[in-house]
Amino acid sequence: MEQAIQKTVKRDDGSWLTVDVYGDPGAPGLVMVPGVMSDAHSWGAVARAITAWPSVAVLNRRGRAPSGPLTADYSLDVEVGDLLAVLEVLGPGKAVFGWSYGGLIALLAAGRRTMEQVIAYEPVGRPFAAEALPALRTAEQAQDWDRSVEIVNRDISGFTADYVAGLRADPAVWEELRRFSAPLAAELTALNAVAPPETLARKADRVDLIVGELNRHGQPYGTAFDAIAARVSGAVIHELAGVGHLAHLEDSVGLGRLLDALAGKP
Repeated sequence: MEQAIQKTVKRDDGSWLTVDVYGDPGAPGLVMVPGVMSDAHSWGAVARAITAWPSVAVLNRRGRAPSGPLTADYSLDVEVGDLLAVLEVLGPGKAVFGWSYGGLIALLAAGRRTMEQVIAYEPVGRPFAAEALPALRTAEQAQDWDRSVEIVNRDISGFTADYVAGLRADPAVWEELRRFSAPLAAELTALNAVAPPETLARKADRVDLIVGELNRHGQPYGTAFDAIAARVSGAVIHELAGVGHLAHLEDSVGLGRLLDALAGKP
């Protein structure tokens, strides 16, 4: 599935969102909400791998060019409002998919708006990585984005020093990660500011939750997943083999096939 158009959705606070639409822009399909350290472009390979949905609309959340800035009143509620505004512009859709922080945003939105289906890959919620916030804020104040990338990969995600060295060895990849890390402190602050409601996605007809095989029940993403799953009544849980949290990079085709398999499920 190839990208067809890009839409822009303006917000009342002066920011705006861009949405990359793949497939038939006039056909209701799947809306994707990326999490932190990613953008719409990062999820392009997954969108292109999908065949069962007539369209895939990938939200470029605020704080990521060409979308607008976070703004001073940035919060998790602002993110939910952004998604709801995008859904109003796109028209009736079949499902919303969110990854990580984006998964939480999707589940919260499904508590405020009726949805046919919500799919979330390893959604995270408060408390999550709050202990890393002081170091992230210090790095942000110094505009030391190299340090921010190290914190998110080593201290939060638990990757090895060799793994981070491998990322740094590719200048293009490292520069992209530096760019993604700029809104990270604000996003992690917003994530930890409000506890998720006891029941998530109350207005969704169906909820599918996905966890990577390598993270099942493990720290930090597997345990965060378990905590969120406990708040979603009747959710169907799926395990994606051979991957961890970064499924969109580790196996974009496999993730696309799983999302295809979930299309139109009763």
